[in-house]
Amino acid sequence: MNIDFQKGGGLVPVIIQDAVTRNVLMLGYMNEEAYTKTKAEGKVTFFSRTKNRLWTKGETTGHFLHVVDIKIDCDNDTLLIKVKPDGPTCHTGTDTCWSEVNSGRTFFIEKLANVIKDRRNNPTDVSYTASLFKKGINKIAQKVGEEAVEIVIEAKDNNDDLFKGEAADLLYHYLILLEAKNIPLDDVIQVLESRQK
Repeated sequence: MNIDFQKGGGLVPVIIQDAVTRNVLMLGYMNEEAYTKTKAEGKVTFFSRTKNRLWTKGETTGHFLHVVDIKIDCDNDTLLIKVKPDGPTCHTGTDTCWSEVNSGRTFFIEKLANVIKDRRNNPTDVSYTASLFKKGINKIAQKVGEEAVEIVIEAKDNNDDLFKGEAADLLYHYLILLEAKNIPLDDVIQVLESRQK
């Protein structure tokens, strides 16, 4: 990675993003030494302009930012670091430096949809998902129907764990059906968005 530290007088801005929720958590600055330490230890280290020293986020609170991925922008002078935070990111105790709640796991659905696509494109004998694609659209649609009936049955009972399990099964098989029909989840979201207008 060819980072242009000179453009900013030895520092580059660093945007910190939660790897799961995709929420922006904070902005900090790194010099070359902070970047090297971050890469080596897997925890985000900044250069503190107020303390005039390296500062590993979480060194006093234990709320470390564990590095998942590092990307550089098109001008080679700004970093995007995707992290898994150990707790609140802001020194005020809030999840983000903009006082936003860092929640939402819908990004996982996109990751799951990509795994399903991979199982379709690169099938293996041990993959349940690949076996469904092999059996064809009728079997996939049948499984969605079965899971829909099972969630309705569990909805009438008072066992939340069983209901959540059936809800997960239905969502999973629904994503398989979308992939079998070559319809991206994004297209369904656009339909929902259009109904809000």
